[in-house]
Amino acid sequence: MIFNSINYLVFLPLVVLLYYGLPHRMRWAVLLAASYFFYMCWNAQYAILLAVSTVVPYLGALVIARSTNTRNRRATLVASLGTNLGLLVAFKYWEFFAESADWLGARLGVSFSLPTLDVLLPVGISFYTFQTISYTVDVYCRRIDAEKHLGRFALYVSFFPQLVAGPIERASRLLPQFYCQQHFDFTRICLGCQLILWGLFKKVVIADRLAIYVDSVYNSVGYHECVAYLLATYAFAFQIYCDFSGYSDIAIGSAALLGIRLVANFRQPYFATNLRDFWRRWHISLSTWLRDYVYIPIGGSRRGKAWTVVALMITMLLGGLWHGASWTYVIWGGLHGLLLVGSRATLDARNLFWDRLHLPHWLRDTVRIALTFHLVCLCWVFFRAKTLADAMTILGSFFQRSWALPGVNPNVLVSGLLGVLVLAAVQILQLQRGSCRRCVARLPLPVRWSVWYGLIFAIVLLGVQQGSQFIYFQF
Repeated sequence: MIFNSINYLVFLPLVVLLYYGLPHRMRWAVLLAASYFFYMCWNAQYAILLAVSTVVPYLGALVIARSTNTRNRRATLVASLGTNLGLLVAFKYWEFFAESADWLGARLGVSFSLPTLDVLLPVGISFYTFQTISYTVDVYCRRIDAEKHLGRFALYVSFFPQLVAGPIERASRLLPQFYCQQHFDFTRICLGCQLILWGLFKKVVIADRLAIYVDSVYNSVGYHECVAYLLATYAFAFQIYCDFSGYSDIAIGSAALLGIRLVANFRQPYFATNLRDFWRRWHISLSTWLRDYVYIPIGGSRRGKAWTVVALMITMLLGGLWHGASWTYVIWGGLHGLLLVGSRATLDARNLFWDRLHLPHWLRDTVRIALTFHLVCLCWVFFRAKTLADAMTILGSFFQRSWALPGVNPNVLVSGLLGVLVLAAVQILQLQRGSCRRCVARLPLPVRWSVWYGLIFAIVLLGVQQGSQFIYFQF
């Protein structure tokens, strides 16, 4: 079941009605049953994997919390993390490691072949594995108490709005909300519906329309000119943003209907003035997770400048690998790591350079935003390309002399481009006024309803109606 489907538009109101129609003590069970049903609609067998990924950290955290022996606590932590990471590696990365080992062996003249596992990648495994890891580590470090209620902990792992593509929630923030008694709040319901509507607009009107052109270019590399690759790369930048942020908006809106608050996952990332700022705005729940559970634990910036570079590169390479079992993702993460290292190393020189230009503040920021956006788009080539060879072909085309305009069907891109203009206007309004919804709320009632009905008509008339899967479902 996916958010942009009729099934979900029927499923969600039924869950909300049942949730508010039952006593508070039964609501966790309703949400848990709904979450497992939601997951089993994709593949019922993998609900067993979700249950294992729940029970192991639950029991491990209880043992860690009750034990006073440091060695036993550490052994339990390793066993719990090893089990969940082992499942993630087996289902997501084993084929990648086996193929890479075979390739390396062939180059070294060593003949061996690792066994392969012909298994389907479980949807959401990267997201709920990271949630259980953060929970176990937080209990071990005594940041939080171990959850004693198995049902509510299972709900934390499987909560359906953010189960398959985040945001990656911390137990300290989400678990206590399952104990709070929620009352029906019409204002909160309206807010949730508005977020769902805006998320659907970004997904089906912008992302899915742009995907038609992006796929036609990136799926047939070698048959296009430079301008086609440039347009496809820029289109993909907005496609992936609207696809993923659209999912996050729907997830946050769906949870809001139930009185649950999820963390914001995006904050106008393409208005970032440098790469460090970009990662504070893009996929915030992942970037903060990598910071807190990878970068800081391995030393971060506490061991000097040389180790800071190493820690940044390790963190970003792991972040790239998290996105997919392919060298294209690893290189994408590595490029961001190098750019972050370069950004840190040249920060003082760049600040001095901008100060000496004596440019107006708005012009300086505009130039920095444009430069950052193009660096991000350059990295997106590796993220979207199917193979390294395709990525190098696309990058090589940027240096060719042929700049013939591609033949583009205007009907394919028109709604996507109009949607991008609407998106840009909304985000500029957010930057200026702080909250677009508050600005809309101050409008006269007929104008407010015209805005929301306009989004509905755009979704119905301009949106792609095939119910395409969200990009981050494959991660």
